Amino acid sequence: MELTLKDTQETIKISSNIFNCDFNELLVNQVLKSYYYSQRQGTKSQKSRAEVSGSGKKPWRQKGTGRARAGSLRSPLWRSGGVTFAAKPKDYFKKINKKMYRGALKCILSKLIRENCIIVFKTFEIKFPRTKVLLKKLNTICIKHVMIIKKEIDKNIFLASRNLYKITAVSVNSINPLILLNYRKILITLKALKKLEEILSC
Repeated sequence: MELTLKDTQETIKISSNIFNCDFNELLVNQVLKSYYYSQRQGTKSQKSRAEVSGSGKKPWRQKGTGRARAGSLRSPLWRSGGVTFAAKPKDYFKKINKKMYRGALKCILSKLIRENCIIVFKTFEIKFPRTKVLLKKLNTICIKHVMIIKKEIDKNIFLASRNLYKITAVSVNSINPLILLNYRKILITLKALKKLEEILSC
């Protein structure tokens, strides 16, 4: 499989086993769900009737008062009583094995390449850590909503992109299936692409 570099118009070869896979919707959905579940804090905590403060004494006798029978001040029916089904801290983490994770990445990358959403540059640098400089360079290739992937993010790119809402710069080790689907275009350098190919071929 071949790709053309945007800046030099050179043709490079990439692995068809990684970048030309069929899209497995069920696999991608399962991996994305695991990411969403892992983002849940699960720190909500409430007190049951056994945990709230208060006496265990019966408020009044069972019969003869004309009032409804009551057995405890800590009943959920009472003000400052316990919660009926009290929520407790819970871990929502859902395990995804490496083979599934890599398979989902391959599916997403292959789909993005087929849809021409991935642009490969041999190098992508800016001379100054200025937002204007970065925007000017991206405007020359008519891109406004993009994720920049490099093997290692340099200081200039990081400082120039951190204040932009629709532009993000990440290293190749920081990408995941969720972040790949959040951008209309993905700008990746040749070194980052080769590193990604090396990681997914393991």
